Amino acid sequence: MQTTIFLVKTAIDIYVSVLLLRIWLQLARADFYNPFSQFIVKITQPLIGPLRRIIPSLGALDTASLLLAFVLMTVKYPLLLLIQGGGLSFSPFNLLFGLLAVLKAIGYLIFWLMIIRALMSWVSQGRGPLDYVMYQLTEPLMAPIRRVIPAMGGLDFSAMIVIFILYFLNYLGADMFGGLWFLL
Repeated sequence: MQTTIFLVKTAIDIYVSVLLLRIWLQLARADFYNPFSQFIVKITQPLIGPLRRIIPSLGALDTASLLLAFVLMTVKYPLLLLIQGGGLSFSPFNLLFGLLAVLKAIGYLIFWLMIIRALMSWVSQGRGPLDYVMYQLTEPLMAPIRRVIPAMGGLDFSAMIVIFILYFLNYLGADMFGGLWFLL
């Protein structure tokens, strides 16, 4: 039972992260022909392709991907309760759970992309296709901080400051929503 819950929760969380990454790639106008971008598009296209025919985009925002991420996060908790042996019930609070879960997933995605970019800056030479996409995704968040706090002694603290802001927002969410925030 716990194994099934873990697998379902993890599969939904990973797919929602990939959907949010697809949205972010479009908003950041990342290189579409990059192999990493192509992988993200191909893995999400089977569900997003038909949805895009029904739900139009709002400017650069891929509303079909955002709606699918919201629906998956909204359905996740009733589905997990059903797996645990409880009944399948939907309430208006599920919409709030879904919205908060998407917001928290966005924070986690930004956190992990910052960590990946920081690690790649130590290891790679910055010439690979993944380096370029990570730069395109994280630079809009890091550049404004870099304008205020420039690199000191060759060390760039902008990634640490973005991560600090994410931690602050996570604690703010915990203060505002209490135990519900940790269930997401």
